[in-house]
Amino acid sequence: MYLTSEIKQELFKKHGIKKASTDTGSPESQVALFTFRINSINEHLKLFPKDHHSRQGLLKLVGKRKRLLTYLQNNAIERYRHLIADLSIRK
Repeated sequence: MYLTSEIKQELFKKHGIKKASTDTGSPESQVALFTFRINSINEHLKLFPKDHHSRQGLLKLVGKRKRLLTYLQNNAIERYRHLIADLSIRK
């Protein structure tokens, strides 16, 4: 599996607010997890361009990430800017 529990814990520890692996609900940790999944699905779609089911899942993930980033932008602009720079997301 491409997303193991160790990778999830590392993402949550690096991008979460509390800097603990138990911070799974903060918008920063969720966006980091979605970004990791989006990048891995993009790599999959480069190998299998006709996989439309994975493409649909990718579009749903991008939409979820966009909504979380909009929420973060409206409520905490500094945290939003730091997260965008850290994950190198264009928005």
